[in-house]
Amino acid sequence: MRFQAFVIKSLLKLPPSWLVKLSGGEPVEIGGRVLDPQLQFIAHGASKQPPMSASDPVTARAGSAAALSMLAAPIAAGVTVQDFKIEAPGRDIPVRLYRPTDQGPEIPMMVYLHMGGGVIGDLDICHAFCSILAQKTRGPVLSVDYRLAPEYTFPAGLDDSIFAYEWALRNAENYGAPAGRAAIGGDSMGGNFTAIIAQEMKRQEKPLPELQLMIYPATDITAELPSRTLYGDTYPLSTDTMNWFMSHYLPADQNPEDVRISPMLETDLSGLPPAIVITAGFDPLVDEGEMYAHCLDKAGVETRYKCYDSLPHGFTAFTAVTPVADVACHEIADMVRAAYEKERVLS
Repeated sequence: MRFQAFVIKSLLKLPPSWLVKLSGGEPVEIGGRVLDPQLQFIAHGASKQPPMSASDPVTARAGSAAALSMLAAPIAAGVTVQDFKIEAPGRDIPVRLYRPTDQGPEIPMMVYLHMGGGVIGDLDICHAFCSILAQKTRGPVLSVDYRLAPEYTFPAGLDDSIFAYEWALRNAENYGAPAGRAAIGGDSMGGNFTAIIAQEMKRQEKPLPELQLMIYPATDITAELPSRTLYGDTYPLSTDTMNWFMSHYLPADQNPEDVRISPMLETDLSGLPPAIVITAGFDPLVDEGEMYAHCLDKAGVETRYKCYDSLPHGFTAFTAVTPVADVACHEIADMVRAAYEKERVLS
């Protein structure tokens, strides 16, 4: 495995034009966007493997973890990591806490929720990115290993995530962060959970997150938007894979129009906390991420939106693969830091 990882990382250092020649001969262009050459090379190799939908969830988890481990980046400098479990009714939820050595006592704890369609993913899938968030914002980041389907279908993973957010409100002070305050963030399904948690806190009249960070979020499971077709065969998320995720995540009798599944269907988005919405150009979810950002803005929610056109879904896990993804992740962390600073000025 180590030798294979060495070979792949060595090949990725070749000039972009060489990588394009090795992966189809021409740059991949869809909808006026051109895919990053390093990720075109990765996608070309992955296209020779069976689709995730041909696997069972256990096999898919193992395969995804193995593939991403070969491309994993080291954590950011000046960040300490602690794994532990938080006690929830009838279960323990594994979490990983990232704390910068220069932590600012006024910076809220961010609860971060990983990608994976509610079926795959773990604490390692967002390990490097969470460390970047902690380093750049100078605040603690709590990554949550929520329950996965099909062993635990909706709303188990969401319930774990809500519990972790409320735990952070109660316990942040023990980890050098302000008491009673927390931010929430996540990518893909984690972005879906983030949107839902912000809405749910409002509906229940509970403390709202300081900030909601949504990276290529799924916001409407029922949507039939153009990007679902245009980018339906892209790596690592295809429309086929999305459907496979939902077939395991949702109970058979569950209505996908439930706002706890499709948060964009919530009719009143006013009063929600400031939002940062990030999308990837080569992603079936790009349209709904942009639409949700527009809906938030229209509802009067302070919203910042940015699309990284040359990157695919899942790019937060590819910081060691291409400088473009690494720069994007640092820029996103800078956006979070700026949002924190603005809120402190306003308060």
